[in-house]
Amino acid sequence: MPDRPAPPTEGATEGPSDAPTDAHLTAQGLRPEGEAGGEGRVLALACGALAHEILAIKAANGWTHLDLHCLPANLHLWPDRIPDAVEAAVGKYRARYDEIFVVYADCGTGGLLQARCEALGVEMVEGPHCYAFFSGNADFAARAEDEITAFYLTDFLVRQFDAFVWRPMGFDRHPELIGMMFGNYERLIYLAQIDDPALDAMARDCAERLGLAYERRVTGYGDLVPALEAAAARRGYARARFGSCVGPPRTLVL
Repeated sequence: MPDRPAPPTEGATEGPSDAPTDAHLTAQGLRPEGEAGGEGRVLALACGALAHEILAIKAANGWTHLDLHCLPANLHLWPDRIPDAVEAAVGKYRARYDEIFVVYADCGTGGLLQARCEALGVEMVEGPHCYAFFSGNADFAARAEDEITAFYLTDFLVRQFDAFVWRPMGFDRHPELIGMMFGNYERLIYLAQIDDPALDAMARDCAERLGLAYERRVTGYGDLVPALEAAAARRGYARARFGSCVGPPRTLVL
């Protein structure tokens, strides 16, 4: 079998030591390396919630052909704004790169982002949301019926639970809303990109705060790594030099 791209080693989610903070990625995103004279010829145009993962994948594989530009992660609070933001970024950077690959799934846009990408002539990650492509879209779909009462978190959302869940839903001010908004949920499933006991403890606390049972599933990066590789391969750039990706998801019921 041909080599597949390498996942980062455990604990590598934060990427380079000068990687931006979650707070910066939430509010401001990340400018592409090409603006500072980088050598990348493929631009990954991504959600800020994926920055640490993509930077770690890039470093693990030595992908110098790849630059990363992230839009603010808090666009997910207003998904109707995502297509316009993506279009503006594609227009700004199209002439600088051979390929722009949009690292968003549908992300609550109701198909509008897919339609916009098709109109712009750019490819995007397949799937309804990051929970699905981190799990592997096929695996997520196979579990969907059994997990209809599950609430999901990723590494980023565990770290930013207050910014994306607790405060926007008003639970810090009106805890009585928790039962109203989460009364039909049964489980919080933490889809872990890396095996980190500290994040596990934080995710367990999120479940307790919401009054939900807790499960942890180590997914690795699922479909994200081959999707990034395929974007580069369309322009003939070197394939990954390292070994196999993380295996099938492992679920721990705790």
